[in-house]
Amino acid sequence: MKPVNQRVGKKQKKEVEQSPKDTFNSLIIESKNVQTVVLMLDSPEDDILLKACEAMYKFTEKGDENKLTLLTLGAIPKLTRLIAHEDKQIHKYATMTIGVMATHKDVVVQELATLCLASMSIDYTSKIDIFEKGGLGPLVSLLSSPDPDVQKNSIECISNLIQEVLVRAAFTEMTGIIPLLDLLSSEYPVIQHLTLQTLITMSRDSDSRTALFQNEGHENFLRVLDNPELTDLHTDILQVLANCLEEPDNVMYIRQSGALERFLLFVTSSIHPEAQKHAAKAIARSARNSEIRQILHQEGVEKALESLLGVNNDEIRAAAAEAISVMCEDEASKESFRAHGIFRLVPMLMSDNEELREAVNVAVANLTTDNSNNIDAVFDTKGVEPLVKSLHDSNDTIVASAATTITNLALQEHIRDSILSHGAMTMIVEPLRSNNTLVQSKAALVVASLACDVNGRTELRNAGGLEPLVELLHSDNNEVRRNACWAVLVCGKDEPTTHELCRLGALEFLQEINQSSSRRNNFSEVAVSRLLDHNASLKYILNGYLSSNDLIGDGFYDPGRPKPNEKIFTLEEFSNQGINQHRPILLINAKKTNEIQMAITSADDKVTEVLATASGRNVPSRLSSRDKSSSKGRSKGKKEEEKTKEGEMLHVKTEEEEKNKPWEAPYDVTFDSYIGEISRNILPLPSTRDQIVSLAFFVSDKMGGPVELEMLHNFFWELHIAELKHELTSNIIPIGKIEKGIYYHRALLFKALADRIGINCSLVRGDYNRAWNEVMLIDPPSQDGIEHLIPPKAYIVDLMHQVGHLLMVDSAEAAHYKVCTGCNHRHCKCCKQISYRRVHIEENK
Repeated sequence: MKPVNQRVGKKQKKEVEQSPKDTFNSLIIESKNVQTVVLMLDSPEDDILLKACEAMYKFTEKGDENKLTLLTLGAIPKLTRLIAHEDKQIHKYATMTIGVMATHKDVVVQELATLCLASMSIDYTSKIDIFEKGGLGPLVSLLSSPDPDVQKNSIECISNLIQEVLVRAAFTEMTGIIPLLDLLSSEYPVIQHLTLQTLITMSRDSDSRTALFQNEGHENFLRVLDNPELTDLHTDILQVLANCLEEPDNVMYIRQSGALERFLLFVTSSIHPEAQKHAAKAIARSARNSEIRQILHQEGVEKALESLLGVNNDEIRAAAAEAISVMCEDEASKESFRAHGIFRLVPMLMSDNEELREAVNVAVANLTTDNSNNIDAVFDTKGVEPLVKSLHDSNDTIVASAATTITNLALQEHIRDSILSHGAMTMIVEPLRSNNTLVQSKAALVVASLACDVNGRTELRNAGGLEPLVELLHSDNNEVRRNACWAVLVCGKDEPTTHELCRLGALEFLQEINQSSSRRNNFSEVAVSRLLDHNASLKYILNGYLSSNDLIGDGFYDPGRPKPNEKIFTLEEFSNQGINQHRPILLINAKKTNEIQMAITSADDKVTEVLATASGRNVPSRLSSRDKSSSKGRSKGKKEEEKTKEGEMLHVKTEEEEKNKPWEAPYDVTFDSYIGEISRNILPLPSTRDQIVSLAFFVSDKMGGPVELEMLHNFFWELHIAELKHELTSNIIPIGKIEKGIYYHRALLFKALADRIGINCSLVRGDYNRAWNEVMLIDPPSQDGIEHLIPPKAYIVDLMHQVGHLLMVDSAEAAHYKVCTGCNHRHCKCCKQISYRRVHIEENK
């Protein structure tokens, strides 16, 4: 039988697991001996360390004797190490214990405790812990300790703590400023320097600055400045003053006490460059406030700054120039700097020191803004050349400032000529390509200020400056885009520049800008009109209208009304396209190409030679001189060989020239003859009305004569145009080639010829291949011979049906001419009105 415990399944007793031989069994330590607790601070176990720190914190709070006991047992160095412990609880109690020990009256305890707090305050977390556990109050009280080590440790800790805004506010409320100012008279330089660093930080806040002056802080500062043995403190003192002078009330206060005058005297008389530099920077920072600027101006700060410009130290001069830049916000200060300030600043525009160069350029830019007298002063001191050279500086601030000054100077015409003579338009191309938006903006303004001169536009165009200028129209920066539009507007004053801008896409970019409510500006809208004013082709393509002031010149072309968002090609781009089904491009061009001109010249030479031979005279010509030179002293074989070589070279040269020569619009010899014909026969007519009617008959006669509206479908003008396209192997048809033309052909020819002989007329594009010309005429005087001051009336010239008939613009006949297709449908309003009017006229006859 099995044992009982096996039968009933009795649970076997589990064997106790034995601990490893190399570990110590758990031991609970309870001790009331302070020496034992101090020894526990060296334990590697966190639990023991935590219990020891907590017990030690409670022990120190019981009285000063306990704090002294811990000091004598060497607890502070051990607690200091535990401040950086990873465990937050250990860190917390170690910090609190040292903070409590700092309040002990024993100097040794205070010294060690403040030393620990000073080292702890470097760490951000410890810094917050010290403040939250109330450590700032004891530290402020220890500033008045008789022991210099305690003072040094306390001020060092406070200097770290007040980096936080909340701590600075608490320090001011505790009136910590008073013992802090007292430390300025310490005999220990390290304490003085730590005090000034603390004051520099404290003076960043308005409340602290006010507290400094309420406690006579400026007197303490000036005493230090007046002491020649404390020159090592002058720099820090001036930084504190610079912060304090940002308060207008403080400036007024020290002015009333006479301290401001003493301060400015120190600026000019100090023999310490570092102190003078910081004094100038203090003025610059203070002068950013308009009230302070007025006070400083009244105290004659300009003379002090001009004096600093004469010091042989680049850092001081740069600081003085910076202060001058700020003071220039006040118009009275600008005037004060004219006599001596500009005279000293201009020679430093090209200094080897970049910092000085930058400060001076900014100062000169501010001095010349809205001040014509200072502009003349800069010009008189030979400032144009260094300013133009500064446009290629590697420092963007210098480039932007120089560009600003040049823009200011260009307001004077005689100075603008000088700027252009120094190659400013060539120099500005590089800034236009800059990646800095400020430089781009200022460079565009330079172009706008100089491009009003035709020489300036030509120089910019030849230097390749139009391309980067057009690219700036794409900028996302509003100011850059606005100034670029302004520059394009000014550049669009002559035809060559306008054509180049349009070729680069300026017109398309401007139209895109104008379509956006957030990107368009006043300059962009006017710039489009300006570009179109000098490009009649684009104006007619886009607007469908040319006024009497828009003259059609050689090279004008009309491809018809474009579709929405359709790219507008140039005439050269159209010439590269093959024949297609689109309507032809009508060309106006009476300008002879180079080849034709050369052929005419060659023919003239031949005629001259023939006439000379017939008359027996020896008239030199290009042909005869070439023949003579080739016949002297040469054999026949050499002549043939040389001719062969010359022919080969001429052939190669001709091919290269043909390949590289620019494209030219085809010369329309017929249209050219039209101009001569109307100049002889129509221009001499006595009245404008007679000229208009006669020109209408001339145009109609050249384009196939009058055509009845009802017979327009039998006027096969489309076939004629198709034949011309096939004959010319091009979509471009010179207007003189067309012998069967309808409304838009005739209207274009009429406008082109009228412009040549001075007849004012407009060209308007309509629908359904319609276009017409409008003229302004004054009615003839009445029968009584009295001329009435009647304004001119607008008429449409009939070139198709009743040729030469002048139709009142608002009449039914005019509407019929512009719209009706001659359908004679009973529901057609135009036909019904015209039919009724004709019947009415016939009945009255």
